[in-house]
Amino acid sequence: MLKGFRDFVLRGNVIDLAIAVIIGAAFTAVINSLVGDVLNPLIAAVVGKPDFSAIVVHVGTGVIKIGNFFNAVISFLIVAFVVYFFLVVPTSKLMARFKPPVVEPPSTKKCPQCKSDIPIDATRCAHCTQPVV
Repeated sequence: MLKGFRDFVLRGNVIDLAIAVIIGAAFTAVINSLVGDVLNPLIAAVVGKPDFSAIVVHVGTGVIKIGNFFNAVISFLIVAFVVYFFLVVPTSKLMARFKPPVVEPPSTKKCPQCKSDIPIDATRCAHCTQPVV
């Protein structure tokens, strides 16, 4: 039983996942800083203060903070934009450079008798009717 657990933990997928979580947590601080310290001030300079937390709706004795929801949605969209254009696009272009070209398997073969192209699974040539192995 412990051998199975050891094999599971030491499998490459688990180690890769653990590394991804650690790097993701560290990278979250970088993205949050970029959004909060660079992009939000730029947006504020263009359209005014980008803070909607003052927008609330009073329902009975309760308060619905719609402004906080708007702030979270805008922050999410900015983070998604940054991650896509600064991580996903460059990484996919880099990986495309190293990806080997896809080679299609041949769909035809040469007839040994008349040298014409015939389907790969043919047992007889359509041109000279010679049996093909």
